[in-house]
Amino acid sequence: MSQEIHITTPMSEDTVRGLHVRDIVHLDGTIFGIRDATQKRIFDDGVNPPVRFSDYPCLHTAPNARKVGNRWEKICIGTTTSTRMEKYSPPLIREYGCRAIIGKGGLLDDSLAAMQEYGAVYLAITGGAAALETTQIEEIEDVFWEDLFPECLWQFRVRDFGPLVVAMDCHGNSLYADVRTHARKQLDALTA
Repeated sequence: MSQEIHITTPMSEDTVRGLHVRDIVHLDGTIFGIRDATQKRIFDDGVNPPVRFSDYPCLHTAPNARKVGNRWEKICIGTTTSTRMEKYSPPLIREYGCRAIIGKGGLLDDSLAAMQEYGAVYLAITGGAAALETTQIEEIEDVFWEDLFPECLWQFRVRDFGPLVVAMDCHGNSLYADVRTHARKQLDALTA
């Protein structure tokens, strides 16, 4: 039976280990926005991030935002597909203590194994929900590595961010694996 839970960041390992696939999560507090270029800088170039990801969620995004004076204003902040960032997700969890990755499309087996070992989850957001996401991001608190715009490292303050579905949990469960298994069974039945 799934549960609906509101979590204020930072997220404890115990809280994350209490989540299961199909649970619905809403977040309050700080989350970090990252994307391909951000993670390439961290992992491929060996540059330590200027923030602490430990116990925080990371959102796969490259926002549409504009700088006005010293502040950043949100225009539209959506989520991108996660699978292409699979290579970076296990070390993000293992080395930097990220407790949740938020995105679309899921991650693969290496990420699921890291989630099990270190206590993290994948939170799926509905594709095309950027307008809703944008309203749930109260403020762009800080932006790092502006030279990577729009794939900077973003620090957001969110309120009631979601609904997010626990699509991969730290118990080895994955909605994406379930869909693949079901699809294989259907295909086998059709071709028999």
